Amino acid sequence: MRSLLPQLVADIGTLIECESPSADPAAVARSADVVAALGERLLGAAPERLGPAHLRWQFGGRPRVLLLGHHDTVWPLGSLATRPFRVEGGVLRGPGCFDMKAGLVLALYAVAALPDRDGVTVLVTSDEEIGSPTSRELIESTARGCAAALVFEGAAGGGALKTERKGTSAYQVQAVGRAAHAGLEPERGVNASIELAHQLLVVAALGDPARGTTVTPTVLAAGSTTNTVPATGEFAVDVRARDVAEQHRVDRALRALRPALPGARLAVTGGLNRPPLEAGASAELYARAVKLASELGQDPPGRAAVGGGSDGNFTAGLGVPTLDGLGAVGGGAHADDEHVLVDELPTRAALVAALVEDLLG
Repeated sequence: MRSLLPQLVADIGTLIECESPSADPAAVARSADVVAALGERLLGAAPERLGPAHLRWQFGGRPRVLLLGHHDTVWPLGSLATRPFRVEGGVLRGPGCFDMKAGLVLALYAVAALPDRDGVTVLVTSDEEIGSPTSRELIESTARGCAAALVFEGAAGGGALKTERKGTSAYQVQAVGRAAHAGLEPERGVNASIELAHQLLVVAALGDPARGTTVTPTVLAAGSTTNTVPATGEFAVDVRARDVAEQHRVDRALRALRPALPGARLAVTGGLNRPPLEAGASAELYARAVKLASELGQDPPGRAAVGGGSDGNFTAGLGVPTLDGLGAVGGGAHADDEHVLVDELPTRAALVAALVEDLLG
């Protein structure tokens, strides 16, 4: 793999230089064309094109190992102007390099290196960064029956594999009150802002640090003008939990919220998005990866539990053994210091190729 490093880096650059913010259909369509062309060059086959801009390569008959990734990013069009693709001092930079365009290239190179691809499926989606609204069903239908799902999100610190991910849920809490003139007769109103203030404290208290459950009110909005008692308002809630039981506990509590002010009404919408990737779903695959790394003369990768969700949560939720964080070693996802360590790329690609071959065998 090390002899292929210059071309591998160039291919990562090609993907980075085709910007692909999730919410821009034209941009992700262009990015899908670039990913498809790269995959066809490396794998000798064109992908299926599914949904808005999803791509799937399937080799052989019965699918056994799924390699899963996404080509959309959080970076808006024009980000390259201030964060161009570059390699300096062994560090590769550019919007989306770590999350997760380098991981995609690693996956394609690993599959290209296999002596036999029978049973391998590569699925690349285009909306992971916004919750996978059009790809979840595709991911789940593709994963069913597979012996393993390998996810190419960037590695955790020090190259660790991600063996646990919290499940995610998202909600909107809306308060409806009654408008009135804030100066002339505020007593005739029902203040939605005050109602939301009561509910914010109740919702924030639903977290359980001992169980790793976080319940975080985020975006807040209320009212229409500065001299009017707010008639409506709402806030978003981000929930992360290590197990499904905790997700359901918080869900029940949110739906049981009751107004604190006479005359106010509440509505709670949203719900569970991604189930957790629990440790049991990754244990055997992680052990295989450690063994294979030793056989390749590599340092064994560490393991990490993380709060962020990925499409690997969906495969784990189906009961498919799932190992995440197999992509690039680096850091700074979604941030100005997003980067990839170039020297780690061939090492990680070799490990992935060995893991896939071992699973197929």
